[in-house]
Amino acid sequence: MLETVALIESGQVVPPWIAGRWHHPDGGPTLPVRNPATGETIARLSYGGADDAAAAADAADAAAAAWADRSARHRGGVLRKAADLLDERADAIGRLLAAETGKRVAEAIGETRFSAEYFRWFADAARQPHGEVLTPEDPGRRQLTITTPVGVVASLTPWNFPLSIQARKVAPALAAGCTVVARASEKAPLAVLELFRALEDAGLPPGVVNVIHGPAGEQSDALLAHPAVRMLTFTGSTSVGTRLMAVAANRVVRCALELGGDAPFIIFADADLDAAVEGLLVAKFRNNGQSCIGANRVFVERPVLDEVTARLGAATSRLTVGDPLGPHDPDIGPLIDTDRVKAVTAIVDEALSSGARWLGDAPEIPPGDCYMRPGFLLGASETTGLATTEVFGPVAGVFPFDTDEEVISRANDSEMGLAGYFYTRDLKRLWTMAERLEVGILGCNHPLPSVAFAPMGGVKQSGLGREGARQGLEEFVETRYLSIGL
Repeated sequence: MLETVALIESGQVVPPWIAGRWHHPDGGPTLPVRNPATGETIARLSYGGADDAAAAADAADAAAAAWADRSARHRGGVLRKAADLLDERADAIGRLLAAETGKRVAEAIGETRFSAEYFRWFADAARQPHGEVLTPEDPGRRQLTITTPVGVVASLTPWNFPLSIQARKVAPALAAGCTVVARASEKAPLAVLELFRALEDAGLPPGVVNVIHGPAGEQSDALLAHPAVRMLTFTGSTSVGTRLMAVAANRVVRCALELGGDAPFIIFADADLDAAVEGLLVAKFRNNGQSCIGANRVFVERPVLDEVTARLGAATSRLTVGDPLGPHDPDIGPLIDTDRVKAVTAIVDEALSSGARWLGDAPEIPPGDCYMRPGFLLGASETTGLATTEVFGPVAGVFPFDTDEEVISRANDSEMGLAGYFYTRDLKRLWTMAERLEVGILGCNHPLPSVAFAPMGGVKQSGLGREGARQGLEEFVETRYLSIGL
């Protein structure tokens, strides 16, 4: 079984896990995994390449037939036990997750428990019938469908929600009878290893899941070229997703993609402003603003603009910023690395140059290269990056609007369509917004739409397919049609 990495020592080398064992644990290049709050090296990854990817795909292929032959009841039992183990270990895994990502400890523990929910939900979904008997039109024939696992799945995930995003992919894949090669981001891979340790401890056979570390492009290309890999599930940027689609097309590998976001957050004048402002703070600052479904462009109806901006200024002035594992529990932690800080700072500087101003006073920012001022800016030009790109940090622009038609048009003026939020008391407007906003995930009067039993995914350039719920399981099966002559 996988050894624990929840209490690893600084500098420990963590190799890939292939076919139920550590792969080349000694020698070879390594990469540091750093705590963004302190700069401390938490561990080092044994950093492989295409050979590791091929070996992992070979292992997943060798284990595929036996795992697919296991009953749905058996597969569900393994997933349910893994969920229980994740819950039991949530505090330790959560603190590890907070150390490698900089997210608040409460959020990190919550992500661990949320990951368990995916395994628990798909444990039950595995036993639901998937085929159907069709109504015959010819007395001498019968027609029906059956489902089979798609095969070996490559699961490629980012650093911002490393645990729950892997869980959202791996749980339905295993429930469907697939085997998996997972590559987690090298920026936050350690808690993901704990997730797979829970699966191994729950009784998952060797080779059913495999974990690799290495250059993303090299390893993803090797996986997509491997004859056993039949599906790619990926969460990340649109630019990387489109490249992966192009490579996958060479072998007609199925793709499920959750890509970039540019979520509008709309506050109508009739909204409960207490709830709207509180919801905006959650939707913007969760995970230090580094969320694909996070609020990105804030639209406020003009009659309540002054009141909303005053509330936002007061709320952000009270924010605390600091080390999530330090003596005090801050509201905002560090960004994942200095590159992210530079990217968000450039967006802020452009907005300020265009005439924008911060709402409220700056909270105290501790020393450290990965910290930055969180908050909202008013008055930015509509042509700046603050209005046109995914910020992916703890900053958003506030923009006034006058009519429903105007805000729908402006909210939809994006190539992205992952998530959106709006606050209103008007039932007719609620349905209008739900039907006309071009996004795959909508939060109405609520800032946290993600649940295991609902389908999550985007439209336009925000991706293909759905994760979670029955639709998420269907991504990992092939439907076969039988016509039987009697």
